[in-house]
Amino acid sequence: METVREVMSTDIEYCTPLDNVYEVAVKMKELNVGAIPILEDNNLIGMITDRDLVVRGYAEKRSGSNQVTNVMSENLITCSPDTSLKEASDLMAKHQIRRLPVVENKKLVGIVSLGDLATNDMSDQQAGEALSDISEQDQIH
Repeated sequence: METVREVMSTDIEYCTPLDNVYEVAVKMKELNVGAIPILEDNNLIGMITDRDLVVRGYAEKRSGSNQVTNVMSENLITCSPDTSLKEASDLMAKHQIRRLPVVENKKLVGIVSLGDLATNDMSDQQAGEALSDISEQDQIH
């Protein structure tokens, strides 16, 4: 059985609670990514997505100098490096998430995305099913 460890991205850029919303947005633009993990003392404490910036940031008239802790998601769904690709896909579908932080001993060791699952031949169908589930549930809102 293949695990998340085999497909996850490990070169992860991050921000800290000392960063502000503008700095996160610039980092997202420079890296061409839609999510940045927030670490404190090397522990994962949150994640901020481009959607968070819009919904909890700009739509609530928060300035770019606002702290990331006011905008980030805190109750994260995570997995371990030894989680199977099927379990990761199921978690992503169930919780409507496209990126799943991979944590070991509270430390961020990687991120697995739907794209990571889709590039793996064994999980291509699972990634498609997860994306379909996420997309269907998003339309309900």
